[in-house]
Amino acid sequence: MIPRSLLAVVAALVLAGAACGPGTPGASVPASPSGSAATATCPTTPAPQGTPDGWDPGAQDPSIYPQIINPPGTLACGPNRLMFSFLDAQNLPVASPDRTVDVALFDLGADPSTPVLTGTATFIWAIEPTVGVYVFEAEIPAAGVWGAEFRTAVADAAPETIRVGFDVQPESTVLAVGEKAPSVKTPTLADVGGDVAKISTDDAPVQAFYETSIDEALAAGKPFVVVFATPKFCRTAQCGPTLDRVKPIAAAHPGVTFINVEPYQLEPVDGQLQPVLSGQPPDLTAAPATDAWRLRTEPWVFVVDRDGVVTASLMLIFSDEELEAAVAAVE
Repeated sequence: MIPRSLLAVVAALVLAGAACGPGTPGASVPASPSGSAATATCPTTPAPQGTPDGWDPGAQDPSIYPQIINPPGTLACGPNRLMFSFLDAQNLPVASPDRTVDVALFDLGADPSTPVLTGTATFIWAIEPTVGVYVFEAEIPAAGVWGAEFRTAVADAAPETIRVGFDVQPESTVLAVGEKAPSVKTPTLADVGGDVAKISTDDAPVQAFYETSIDEALAAGKPFVVVFATPKFCRTAQCGPTLDRVKPIAAAHPGVTFINVEPYQLEPVDGQLQPVLSGQPPDLTAAPATDAWRLRTEPWVFVVDRDGVVTASLMLIFSDEELEAAVAAVE
């Protein structure tokens, strides 16, 4: 079973606006990722010998510190949605819509001085107006040790350039864009006599989100959206807001099936849904669909096309515009 614990920096950024200490701006260049041999679809660049020139975190003296939010193992060859934020020396979030960020990505094992990808990141509020993140869409062509260079500027402050190393895996630990969606039975209203309170912890559930199981949606050959989110037992304070963000978009796209899946196993206790605990120490138990889709965090939203292929994967925080565009693309 995939562990259920959330990446600490994600929870800290979302819940309290705190994360790793400022002493290491992204830490040192990471070791070579596991699975170093090249695959048929993804080459792996050999790791650099030592820290490349210009990438020693100890040589940097920034006023803010980048924090990559993607859980380990989820950045891989192919399309990626790189998420990051910034903290100041007091561990307070400083990401804001007024702070611009240009991103350059480097394959450190191949050429640490020439960027492979460049562009501008998009700011998204996580908890307005205190905590925000940036998103950078990147098609990464090879696994190995990579580096991100953030050039950031905000009014009344000098621009800064900060670098951080990160691993890119040959394959993502989480279901990725381009993969076939796993066929798995998920709870529906038909399973519980139409009582949505027996399968959802949403205070204002949309009945249509619980009419179709994932395996049924795949068999129908129509586009659908899966929202793994549990408003009651969410560990990041984002599950309820995620469902609320999805609802109007679902209403605007009646030709697309939307499915809400509680990511943890639940059982009725004294008339209310409670989580099934397992392991030592006891922890939430993943639902079968959560394991089938290889999830390590929640909430998570996937868009699937008529052929059953994942076309969009939105972790934790996303904008209305991102989801709207992803749904419109498969409608």
